[in-house]
Amino acid sequence: MLTLTEITGNLLLFFLVFGMSATVDIHNLQSQLKNKHAILTGIVLQFLVLPLLGFFVVNALELNHPMGVTLLVVTSSPGGSYSNWWCSLFNADLALSVCMTAISTLLSTIMLPLNLLIYATYSFDDEVVHSLDWKGLFTALVTVISAILLGLFTSAKRSTPEFNIFANKLGNISGILLVMFSMILTSSDSESDLWGREWVFYIGVAAPCILGLLIANIVTTGFSLDKPERITISIECCYQNVGIATSVALTMFKDDELAEALGVPLYYGMVEAFILSIYCVGAWKAGWTKAPVDEEFWTMIAKTYEVSKEDDGSCGTEMIGENNAGTAIKSYDAQVSDAEDQKNNNGSPRESASAYTLFS
Repeated sequence: MLTLTEITGNLLLFFLVFGMSATVDIHNLQSQLKNKHAILTGIVLQFLVLPLLGFFVVNALELNHPMGVTLLVVTSSPGGSYSNWWCSLFNADLALSVCMTAISTLLSTIMLPLNLLIYATYSFDDEVVHSLDWKGLFTALVTVISAILLGLFTSAKRSTPEFNIFANKLGNISGILLVMFSMILTSSDSESDLWGREWVFYIGVAAPCILGLLIANIVTTGFSLDKPERITISIECCYQNVGIATSVALTMFKDDELAEALGVPLYYGMVEAFILSIYCVGAWKAGWTKAPVDEEFWTMIAKTYEVSKEDDGSCGTEMIGENNAGTAIKSYDAQVSDAEDQKNNNGSPRESASAYTLFS
């Protein structure tokens, strides 16, 4: 039977993913499903590059059994549920993030055990896969998948700006509560002492996250993806579902080995939050997000540019899609380009950029 802690964690996780999924307009998501270039790039980075980085780190630094196995689980897991939250918070391409989370979670039912089987076999002598907590692993996957499907279904049935904004706030609040809930549990766990370990632990656990983020930016820039898409794919690549690794560690290890193993997802979660906060702020100031670079920081954080209301009551969007009346919705970069062209022709860039609305 599930404990109160597990029920609370799963409920907050569900509402976080549901809120982010329900924020996305269904037409925008349909357009993103056709964005095969971006999705394929994200899948390759998520399930081929990051697990391979984890494998290289485990062997190069000769991490012991508890740390090495748990790090392989972390790097082989699907993108963390907070990836949608980060994309929403810093106004990257949220529709692409939700789409990639859904696809990566579905693929992880195959790719996670496959990557673990391959890399654990070549890294350790014993058969690690047979000791994994598959029940806990698949419970987390089912929670995420069901929240995404229900969120998208609700968005399709209640396709209004007011509902999308409400769902976005619900997801953000649930995300904050889940962070606070995790911090309380962590601080009460005396076995997860984090700050008295050897240097190989800190370097080894942080390396896949940092290298994954760097490689993702190089690859997506080389493929000339839209700038908000580059941010989303980079976040999806390195932000992992550390809850799965925590569940596996609790099942596989005992006593001192458990303390070593639990430190891996805990420290990785800290690293990814710290690195991504710096990266996202830098990307915003560089003009890569949908938020204006001259916006106040707290306004940019609190406001969603996925759904924005115009003075006349219409709702604007930067994504590719089609509204109920068949009006074309232009992409973020296309709107910027049109605004610049209009300005060069002595027109008003504001009028050009705001001419495309989701609802007529």
